[in-house]
Amino acid sequence: MRRWFALVLWILPASAFAQAAMPADYQAVLTALGKQGDFKENVLRVNIPRNDLHVVVDGVATPTPFGFGGWLALTKGTGGMDVMMGDLVLTEDEVNPVMSALVTSGLDVTALHNHFFFDTPRIYYMHVHGHGSAAELAAKVKPALGLIGINSTAARRGGPSAPPSGPPANGREITGPLDGAALARIVGYQGEQNGAVYKITIGRPDIALNDKGAAINSRMGLNTWAAFYGNNTDAVIAGDVAMLDYEVTPVLKALRANGIDVVAIHHHMTGTDPTVFFLHYWGKGSAQKLATAFRAALDRTGARPKATAAQR
Repeated sequence: MRRWFALVLWILPASAFAQAAMPADYQAVLTALGKQGDFKENVLRVNIPRNDLHVVVDGVATPTPFGFGGWLALTKGTGGMDVMMGDLVLTEDEVNPVMSALVTSGLDVTALHNHFFFDTPRIYYMHVHGHGSAAELAAKVKPALGLIGINSTAARRGGPSAPPSGPPANGREITGPLDGAALARIVGYQGEQNGAVYKITIGRPDIALNDKGAAINSRMGLNTWAAFYGNNTDAVIAGDVAMLDYEVTPVLKALRANGIDVVAIHHHMTGTDPTVFFLHYWGKGSAQKLATAFRAALDRTGARPKATAAQR
């Protein structure tokens, strides 16, 4: 039996071990918060999607994976201390109650901003940060998470809810084929299909960020991304570009030259060295034209595909 078991271990591919088992303390976090998540690259990622919202952006009814999936991420730092970062998706009336719950619990709010123009309802994004054991961080963040979506949830169940800010917006849905493989070829990176959305996420391993001994990688929030929704001829794009200070203006020029709207420029994290800036953008058009515009901006950063980097 022992020889057979050893043989099985020997013939299993390395990928079978790449997806590490969920650590017990991280499984306890998911259980305590009542959320789903995964553990990869030494990071627990907790999913907090706003499936209760129906957001219309500039006349387009956008699905949740397009940019309304909140998250928390935990990873180990020095001495087993955990570092937590996250991005919470909030409506206007949720912003200050959630902020108060976070800071009262001893967590940091490091940024608050928009990702879109002309969105109904208005959506804001709150970045959270903390240190401690996994159990401590889960206990600290849980009260704030309990305030997210309670009005829409109560309304669905026929219970009391806050007064509506206005009538729900009607937006057009975009159907039809979207060639994700073609978009990946243009951008130079593979993406993932999530329902009607094709999303490409690109890390910045060239930027060495560290917090209490923990490496801040793509899964912790140091990334550039583009989300595509629609079809090959009629699509929208939204996303985020992570930049060093000297990359900001070249990225701006590339996006504007390609007809992409810049929505916000800001930080997500505080106390980092170097300082990382994040730019949010939005555009409409054919999917390949939008991918080409995103690639033009990407090529002005350290995240440009290796083939491009070698040519420069």
